[in-house]
Amino acid sequence: MNVATALFGAFMVLTVVLGLLAVRGRGAGGGLAEWSVGGRSLGTVFIWVLMAGESYTSFSYLGAAGWGYNFGAPVLYVLAYMSCGYALGYVVGPMLWAYARRHGLVGITDIVAHRYGRPWLGAAVAVLATVCLLPYIQLQITGMGVVVSTISYGAISLDWAYFLAFAVTTAFVVISGLRGSAWVSVLKDILVIATLGFLAVYVPLHYFGGYGPFLHRIVAEKPQWLTFPGHASGGLGGSWFITTTLINSLTVVIFPTTVAGYLGARNADALRRNAMYLPFYNVLLYVPMLLGLAALFVVPGLVGADSNLALFKLVVDSLPAWAVGLTGVAAALSSIVPMAVFMLVIGTMWGRSVLGAIPRLAHRQKLSSQVVVVAAGALALLLTYTVPNTLVRLSLISYEGMAQLVPMLLLGLVWRRLTVHAAVSGLVAGFTLVCVLVFSGHDPLWGMNAGLVALAVNVAVALAVTWWGPRERDGRPDAEVLALDDEFPRDAASARGEDRPVRASS
Repeated sequence: MNVATALFGAFMVLTVVLGLLAVRGRGAGGGLAEWSVGGRSLGTVFIWVLMAGESYTSFSYLGAAGWGYNFGAPVLYVLAYMSCGYALGYVVGPMLWAYARRHGLVGITDIVAHRYGRPWLGAAVAVLATVCLLPYIQLQITGMGVVVSTISYGAISLDWAYFLAFAVTTAFVVISGLRGSAWVSVLKDILVIATLGFLAVYVPLHYFGGYGPFLHRIVAEKPQWLTFPGHASGGLGGSWFITTTLINSLTVVIFPTTVAGYLGARNADALRRNAMYLPFYNVLLYVPMLLGLAALFVVPGLVGADSNLALFKLVVDSLPAWAVGLTGVAAALSSIVPMAVFMLVIGTMWGRSVLGAIPRLAHRQKLSSQVVVVAAGALALLLTYTVPNTLVRLSLISYEGMAQLVPMLLLGLVWRRLTVHAAVSGLVAGFTLVCVLVFSGHDPLWGMNAGLVALAVNVAVALAVTWWGPRERDGRPDAEVLALDDEFPRDAASARGEDRPVRASS
């Protein structure tokens, strides 16, 4: 116990130090762009580890193993939508990066406000996105709390573990911003690859004598876990798998944290290379999924939230304390990195599009963003202590709710005729329908993901209002409004990151 806890504490200190060292020599006076998108200077390696860190969260250690334990095959939707999303990101990432760089924008709310020429729309999207992102902060706090309490063999209580998650993340993200998250991601990825690679070999050998006996036992005793709709999954069949993969792959490319990663890139080619390399990281996700299946035989009878501990019960029961500690550190960092980016993005959205719209605060956008980071994390922590079910219920609509921004953002950047009235009408219709379907227990609907059904309604309403609704005049040229083909610079200067100058960011 003491060994695992001491090892964990040492790595938490190292995490904070790494985050602070990330901005050494860059000065504390950098503007909002330096803090929120790393000065648009991150290369392929940093972008790769950062964006992998956003997708490889505590869910990968807890939820993926828990889904494998409870349902089996349907959990593979995670691999499917991430890989498809990376393919879409090959096109979408450079488009958003170039558009933002050209116009001096630092986030998704900035992009929306600029496209439609409505600052209030950026503020409204910031509020909507915050509602969808706060549950993710709470989930990472909870995930890290469970991990820390488990690897310390109960010596550290859940309440203290929750606070530790908040304190460590806030300590470096307020100072170092996106660049600090990228540096910590390097440490996280080294530990994740090492621990999961080890567990992928160790667990089947230790408990079953190898992969052959392990897989034969699954086929013989648990065949339902290898087919759709899976075991007792409540209808998560082929239609659900396909529609969930489609809606999530569309959503992940415009998710505010993903866009933050895009905008931090040095150039568009770094994003294209990143889109090709990221799917290789997904191979690691097979490990917790398989270990969840292994836990069916080693620790049977886990129900409810306890099933999410399937992987760690295997680890704690069979490994020495130092190995338990390292695995716990990897899982904890898989909470800290995405939590840092979630907090950073919320801070940027509010500092830029909400508080930044107030004249007397317009010149202090970075400070406002940093204050909001602390406030968002503290709010998520407080709700975790007091009314955790509030954010858990909101998490049900987080991803499907964010999906409703796809037409407003992506369609709007390539089609000038999409008006602000049409985009807002579609968003309201889609988001309302998601809430109705999810909270009334109609997700899946007719075997399909409710978010995709709502997105179809969203698009239909947006098109109808565009064609038959009020017209609007926007005298700006296409180059100012749309993401045109010339937004993809490929000359030698742009490859070095020497693109067109941007407006200064406060």
